[in-house]
Amino acid sequence: MLVHFMPSSGIVIGMLVACFVMVLAFEATNGFHDASNAVATVIYTQSLKPVPAVVWSGLMNFVGVLVGGIAVAYALVEILPPDVLTPPNGAPAVPMLVSIFAAALFWNILTWAFGIPNSSSHCIIGALIGVAAADALLKSRSLSQGVDWKQIVTVLEGLAISPVLGFVLAGALYGLLRLIVRKGHLFETPEQDKPPVWWLRAMLILTCTSVSFSHGTNDGQKSIGLIMLTIIGLLPATYALNPQAIDQLQQLHQHAIEAMPLIQKYGDDVKQQALKSAQALQNAGPELDRQASQLKSNGTPPDNERAARSQLRGYIYDVTSQMKHVGEVKNASPEDKKLAGTLLKQMSLPVEYAPLWVRMLSALCLGIGTMVGYKRVVRTLGERLGRQHMTPGQGLSAELVGSVLIGTAGFTGLPVSTTHIVTSGIAGTMVAGGQGVQGNMLLRIALTWIVTLPVTMLLSAGLFYVLANPNF
Repeated sequence: MLVHFMPSSGIVIGMLVACFVMVLAFEATNGFHDASNAVATVIYTQSLKPVPAVVWSGLMNFVGVLVGGIAVAYALVEILPPDVLTPPNGAPAVPMLVSIFAAALFWNILTWAFGIPNSSSHCIIGALIGVAAADALLKSRSLSQGVDWKQIVTVLEGLAISPVLGFVLAGALYGLLRLIVRKGHLFETPEQDKPPVWWLRAMLILTCTSVSFSHGTNDGQKSIGLIMLTIIGLLPATYALNPQAIDQLQQLHQHAIEAMPLIQKYGDDVKQQALKSAQALQNAGPELDRQASQLKSNGTPPDNERAARSQLRGYIYDVTSQMKHVGEVKNASPEDKKLAGTLLKQMSLPVEYAPLWVRMLSALCLGIGTMVGYKRVVRTLGERLGRQHMTPGQGLSAELVGSVLIGTAGFTGLPVSTTHIVTSGIAGTMVAGGQGVQGNMLLRIALTWIVTLPVTMLLSAGLFYVLANPNF
């Protein structure tokens, strides 16, 4: 449908503006869910009032985003095939963006409306995989190549691992606390407007801080790559290339020469396109020098740079996707895998970046979303999950386990979810404390977690098939 319109047409520009609004709204709903888990215990135990808790959590998320870099920000984007990210005709990837944001935003809002804590990361991953699958069907491409099955397995592992770890470890920690700590207020339901004793309050605030910071270094970045794709669609001449990676831009032709033998030897079913792109980069020395000179001048680039810079991005994505593939080929030699990894890192720098204002905007939307939508999720975790209301000791156990697991996930590669760990951790403490859990609510949460991936996949795939199909 949208493929019939010119890249600079009013329809396309209007859709890109709508995409920009939707991706910011999605980041806000990320605050509804994931960030609300971080503040649930400090708010419900009266350790902090809602506004200070949300502001503090938002600040820690922001610091986490800045400290954590942007490696995670573009990790999800790499699920998509290069020709979906940068269509060959130079048009912005409008069908892809609309499909992803609409599907993920719809499911995030629906689950929040019912007060069900849900993983925003799984929403966006499902939507991305759905687009990749629909693109493969439209182009008669093998689903084994068009869909990142490894990412699906990672999500399924997270679904299995996160709740079990949260439930068992938080329950065990809470049971240990009951054995060694005799302070009754640790295990009593908090009174209205009466905070816990100072040391318990400090520990609850500290664990909230840790979970919020860890969330920012990981999950909080995941929308940034998608925000950048939208901005590049709107202003490709300005944002398509990284002004801080000028040296790497000028070295692309040399990197392309090194990449060509690897593509020829290990490439998948789209290696011919990647070889053409590598050849184009190899011959683009003068053009790369010209672009580098323009970036150094810090001036506003002319509008006619849209096509040239979009084309360069397309070439780079074609080649880097093959370098990523080489790293996953079982029979590739260690030397080839090492070279492919180096080339992937160096060639990605000119196109995978995020200005400070984008990261600040992402963190701001996350904080606003937490402030606006925290009540439903906080109430579910504090009152509707267990048969009795949550105590400070239960909140402390769940948050402490959450902060340790989420904080170490980046180093261990463990596929964990903030929402899944904290929610199941609270459930584990309820069982360990003898209160039990409300079966109906637990069943609703579990079913939501299970169906999130297939639902968002189907929604985004259906939308993309209609919007990107020239026959509609």
